[in-house]
Amino acid sequence: QVQLVESGGGLVQAGGSLRLSCAASGRTLSRYTMAWFRQAPGKEREFVAAINRISSDTYYAHSVKGRFTISSDSAKNTVYLQMNSLKSEETAVYYCAADPSGTYRTPSSYRLWGQGTQVTVSS
Repeated sequence: QVQLVESGGGLVQAGGSLRLSCAASGRTLSRYTMAWFRQAPGKEREFVAAINRISSDTYYAHSVKGRFTISSDSAKNTVYLQMNSLKSEETAVYYCAADPSGTYRTPSSYRLWGQGTQVTVSS
């Protein structure tokens, strides 16, 4: 059984940086597309970034392009999200997901999810 475990969340001031990690256990996910989503209170879960681990192609939401970077380490079976120039409106629980059956931007495409990690950006 595959488990995804996120870490690296916390409290940061606006303009600051955080790096989130998503470690997979139980099975290697080296051939899976993996993604990060976020969900703020009272809002729907939204796509942040994805990486195709075969081609290494990366995809970003327009709002984070140029500030966030998704990457992976196959040896560690881990995917990262480097977040720079954070904004207060990006306060949310950030989730890692893997193996989409449909479009990578749609949460319902994913069957594998982590428990989430809280990111709080103070203004």
